[in-house]
Amino acid sequence: MAIVHYLAGPLLFVITIAAMEGVAYAAHRWIMHGPGWFLHASHHRPRTGMFEANDWYAAIFAIPSIALFWWGIGLGHGALYAWIGGGIAAYGAIYFIFHDVIVHRRIDHRYVPRSTYMKRIVQAHRLHHAIETRNGTVSFGFLVAPPPKTLKARLARAR
Repeated sequence: MAIVHYLAGPLLFVITIAAMEGVAYAAHRWIMHGPGWFLHASHHRPRTGMFEANDWYAAIFAIPSIALFWWGIGLGHGALYAWIGGGIAAYGAIYFIFHDVIVHRRIDHRYVPRSTYMKRIVQAHRLHHAIETRNGTVSFGFLVAPPPKTLKARLARAR
């Protein structure tokens, strides 16, 4: 029984990272391309400086992670809350590396996607940016995406 106790935290951490893809999809599709477009629109236009209004979403989405660490450890309600907060933070770091560094090259690098998976998600995100308005775009996930052929067909139907 003790081994289950020790595995609960890491298991919650991994489950949270996986679940965050669904949360990110929903937030991107129905918040960022909905009432939150006033911030996200900056991300669909050429960036004129180091930052864009869309960057506020990083701070907004960090709040649940920080709150869970505080609730679990700071207020003593249990480390499992911190594991969930850590999973949210880890997803945020993965998102930053994939989205801001690899796709949008906000930090200069020499990485070129070569694996089928990386090519697929990079191309899916680029197809998402083929539309500069909040409506009619495709591919709202960050780490899971339909095949580019499917996305191109959806874009063609939307036009």
